[in-house]
Amino acid sequence: MSQLAIQSALKGDTVTGSDDEIFNPSKTNLQNHQLLPKEMGWYPNKITTEIDAVIVGMHAKFDNAELLRAQELNLPTFSYPEYIYNETKNKKRVVIAGSHGKTTITAMVMHVLKANNVDFDYLVGASLEGFEYQIKLTSKSNTIIIEGDEYLSSPIHKQPKISYYKPHITSISGIAWDHINVFKTETDYLKIFEDYVFGLNKDAVLFHYKNDEKLAKIEEKAKLLKSIAYETPAFNVKNGTFEIIDNEKIIPLKIFGEHNLQNIACAKLICEELGINNDLFYKQIKNFTGASRRLQLIKQGQDWAIYNDFAHAPSKVKATVNALQQLWPNRKLICILELHTYSSLNKNFIDTYNNTLNNANEAVVYYNQHTLEIKKLPNLSKSDVKRAFGLDNLNVITEKEALKSYLQQVELHNTNVLVMTSGNLSGLKIKDLLSDNV
Repeated sequence: MSQLAIQSALKGDTVTGSDDEIFNPSKTNLQNHQLLPKEMGWYPNKITTEIDAVIVGMHAKFDNAELLRAQELNLPTFSYPEYIYNETKNKKRVVIAGSHGKTTITAMVMHVLKANNVDFDYLVGASLEGFEYQIKLTSKSNTIIIEGDEYLSSPIHKQPKISYYKPHITSISGIAWDHINVFKTETDYLKIFEDYVFGLNKDAVLFHYKNDEKLAKIEEKAKLLKSIAYETPAFNVKNGTFEIIDNEKIIPLKIFGEHNLQNIACAKLICEELGINNDLFYKQIKNFTGASRRLQLIKQGQDWAIYNDFAHAPSKVKATVNALQQLWPNRKLICILELHTYSSLNKNFIDTYNNTLNNANEAVVYYNQHTLEIKKLPNLSKSDVKRAFGLDNLNVITEKEALKSYLQQVELHNTNVLVMTSGNLSGLKIKDLLSDNV
């Protein structure tokens, strides 16, 4: 929301906003653009008939005082994705969706287009090297690249975000149940993507991962005019580097893992549809280093390395663990997973993590009571977690100091450490704690 405010202001709109609390970097960014509210809180008197549009973020509640005032005045009230669509009706919309991989695929497409001097707008869910903002919204670009989130749009707009975008080109990288706080069953979650595919315009192009059974069933039912499947390209792993094999060409990569090879295959198809041929694509994709917190190398030594990843859903955890095991098969792999989301801490969902950490030589699952209390969830026992993951030797830690003590005892010789979390491990500085052990 803060970046949308900035982009709208840069486009020439008059922008105001409210919130009850604003954190950095949003606070500083808004301040630098003279958009920071003078005082925190909600003030209905700010909402007048002079306003052309009100955009409601997920943080506001349905009974928000300013929202109620906007409704009373019958002002046009948009959710975030609804407004994005409204501003991009005359652009070619590329929407990259799926339960996993969408941020990385979006980042790959943006990286290649920028390197080939293609002008485009964008909306992406992570900080990317070479891009100042996570959103660009102008009046001159003819194309917009959108990371298509399936979560709900706003407290009063209960549709998934992707349902608003009406893409000309779209991709779905795979479907794996998530967001149990909103989608109570796997069937509920699948219906989002089913409705999305069935709602595509007959002229839309859909790229989808071939070996995802749930997605294949949806795509087959839809009988789209143009639907193209992709799969893992041929590859080698050589001297700690993944290489794509395309006919007689060898393309060394700075990223790794079969899931990222699949992401590349998807990004290539999208770029082809936008006029970028294979040679131009591969020339730039070999320099792609990844999105923030997606298998990010944060520190390394001669025979050790520490990686950080945003992985939290089961499919993401398994793919990330397997990627590092493939990259360095002769190094010990220690995996530390923080259960931080509503879904991951829910007894009705946690069984879906079974076998996700099996390729780790040593596995740790961390969560704390405070997170459970904030999310108003019942207690989750260590035995529940061990049973769910299916690992007898799983180390389950529930106290910050106990995790700190564990980290201080890790020996990094011939070892990779993979930290997976959408949180922050209770504020522990993993890089500093671990590198002291060299």
